[in-house]
Amino acid sequence: MKRVIIFFALLFLIPSILIAQKVFIIRIDGSINPVSADFIHHCINKANAEKATCLVIYLNTPGGLLQSTRNIVHDLLEAPLPIVVYVAPGGAHAGSAGVFVTIAAHIAAMAPGTNIGAAHPVGLQGMDTVMSEKVTNDAAAFIRSIASRRNRNLEWAEQSVRKSLSITENEALEKKVIDLVAANQQELLNRIDGKGVNTSAGIKVLHTKYAQTETLQMGMTEKILSVLTDPNVIYILLLLGFYGILFELYNPGAILPGIVGVISLVIAFYSMQALPVNYAGLALIIFAIVLFVLEIKIISHGMLTIGGIVSLLLGSLMLIHSDSALESVRISLSVIIAAVTVTTLFFLFIIGAGLRAQRAKPATGIEAMVGETGEALDILNPSGNIMVHGEIWKAESVEGQIEQGEKIRIIAVKQLNLIVGHLIT
Repeated sequence: MKRVIIFFALLFLIPSILIAQKVFIIRIDGSINPVSADFIHHCINKANAEKATCLVIYLNTPGGLLQSTRNIVHDLLEAPLPIVVYVAPGGAHAGSAGVFVTIAAHIAAMAPGTNIGAAHPVGLQGMDTVMSEKVTNDAAAFIRSIASRRNRNLEWAEQSVRKSLSITENEALEKKVIDLVAANQQELLNRIDGKGVNTSAGIKVLHTKYAQTETLQMGMTEKILSVLTDPNVIYILLLLGFYGILFELYNPGAILPGIVGVISLVIAFYSMQALPVNYAGLALIIFAIVLFVLEIKIISHGMLTIGGIVSLLLGSLMLIHSDSALESVRISLSVIIAAVTVTTLFFLFIIGAGLRAQRAKPATGIEAMVGETGEALDILNPSGNIMVHGEIWKAESVEGQIEQGEKIRIIAVKQLNLIVGHLIT
C-alpha cells in the first residue's frame, strides 16, 4: 500500500518539478560590443545562480568588436549551464563575429528565413599580403577551435572565414553547423527538451518543455551605453562637440552651444575607448576644422575649403579603423558624406555669418560715426571743432591741416574725440 502511495505521489510530483524549471531569455540585436558582452556575462551568472535549466540568446548581429567577441565565446564555452543561441526572428542573421558566437553555444538553432556566415576578416584592404594572411589564419584557427569543441563542421567554419561563405538555416542544418531549425520559441523549447549537454559543471539535461520563461533586458544605463558605442553616434557626437565649442568661441555669451559641445566631446572621447580608433584620422578631422576656420579669416580663393573637405573626408574614413579578423565596426559612408556636407556649410555660412557680424560697422553709439562726413568749424591743426549731422564734436586731424569749412570724413573714434581726415571726392 505504501508503495502505491509513493508511486502516485511521485507521479503527481514530476510535472510540478518540470513546471518549476525556468528558462532565461535574452536578446542581442545589433553590433557585439563591450556592453552586450557584459550583459551576456551577467545573464549567465544570474541564470546559473537561480538554477535555470538553460539560457536562450536570441541573436541578430552584423558582427562586432574582437575583444567583446572573444569574451562572449569564452563565457559560452565555459558556461556552467546550457547556452542556446537562437538566430531569430525571420530575417535575422549571424554575420562576422555572430558566426563565432553561434557555433560556441551548446545548442545552436536558427529560425526560418535567417542566414549565417561571412566571417572573413574585414579592413584588410590597407594591409600587405603577409599581414592579411596572418589575420585570416588567426581567425580561421580561432573558429576551428570553437567548432572542434562543439563538434560542428570544421571545414565550413574555416571556409566562412577564408571565403566569406554565408548559408541559410536549412543549409546550416544540413552541413551540421547548427543543431536544429525552430519556427518559434515554443518549438525550440519543445525540441531541445530532454537533451543532455556537456557544460563546465558536467552533463546537464534540459527540461524546457514545461519550463517557465523569463526575459532579461538591459537596464537603461546599458541601453544608453550600447547606443553610445555605435561608431556613427560617436562620430556625430565628435562633430557636434567641435561645432558647439567653435560657435561659442565666435559668439561669446551664447552659453548653450558651448555646454552642448563640451558634453558631446566628453561622451565621444569616453566612448572611443571601446572602439579601435585611429588617432591619425582624428588628427585629420581636427586639421580640417582648423582649415575651415582659416578660410573664414584668410582669403584663399577656396583652397583652404577644398583642403578642409579632403582632410575631413579622409579623417572620417580613417577614424574607426580595425585590422582585426572579427571586427566589422565602421562609420557608415552615407553618414560621413552627410557630415562632411553639413560641416562645410556650417563653417562657410554659420560661422562666417557670425564673423561678418562682428566685423560689421556698429549701428549705434559713437562708434557708428566712423565713415560719416562733416564740416570743419575751425582750422584743424591738428585739433578743433567739426559739425556732424547738426552736432558739434571735438576732432583731431591725422592728415595734416584742415581748413575751416572744408569737408572731412571720420576715420576713427578715440574716447569722445573724433579722428578725421580730408574728404576725397
